[in-house]
Amino acid sequence: MEFNFATLLLAGTTFLLAGLVKGVTGMGLPTVAMGVLGSLLSPATAAAMLLLPSFITNIFQLSGGDHCGALIRRLWPMQLAIVSATLLSSGWLAKGQSDYTQLALGVALVVYALWTLTGRSLTVSPRGEYLFSLPVGIMTGLLTGATGVFVMPAVPWLQALGLEKDELVQALGISFTSSTLALAAGLWWHGALPSASLGISGLAVIPALVGLFAGQRLRRFISPAVFKRYFLICLLALGFEMVVRAL
Repeated sequence: MEFNFATLLLAGTTFLLAGLVKGVTGMGLPTVAMGVLGSLLSPATAAAMLLLPSFITNIFQLSGGDHCGALIRRLWPMQLAIVSATLLSSGWLAKGQSDYTQLALGVALVVYALWTLTGRSLTVSPRGEYLFSLPVGIMTGLLTGATGVFVMPAVPWLQALGLEKDELVQALGISFTSSTLALAAGLWWHGALPSASLGISGLAVIPALVGLFAGQRLRRFISPAVFKRYFLICLLALGFEMVVRAL
């Protein structure tokens, strides 16, 4: 990947938008980044560029409450499964421009958008949480390693655990942080972390944080539900476009 002004402008604009979405909705930065950048650059390059903005904004998300310790003790089996499966599957993403990777990313975006738009919700019992945390973590890790997007099925699963609002925000932050670190380790393991991508990733932290803080302020003036609906519709269209292009 050539380190030039066009790439910097693309990354800056993308992460400003991604940070804005995360600030309003509490999630969506890697999804937006991979959806936009992954349609223009190789998926491995896009994934490498999102690492630092994702990690830093997740740290801000984790610092917003005092439930972190209890949630880590509760969610560690799922997080361990996410890390392990991401490391195992990251070779798919590290191969670069692959029709299969593009197809998987497009499908992941479509499934996530449709699931959220339909407003479907699950309720998980304590026994169900015990039985299915590992499978959910493994599936999330496999999709993370293959696509760089780590929302499915982790997000609907965490939403089904009956957590309070602040607990859910921190639980999402824990899951996203585990996925980001595992993805970084997996790409490094497969030699898919070029210095140019990491340099842009570092610079992209600034627009991502600007977008994040702007989105948090914007929440006071707009309905997060309406904003999220239009965001998901755009995400759905982008996912369909990537699936069609990969087929």
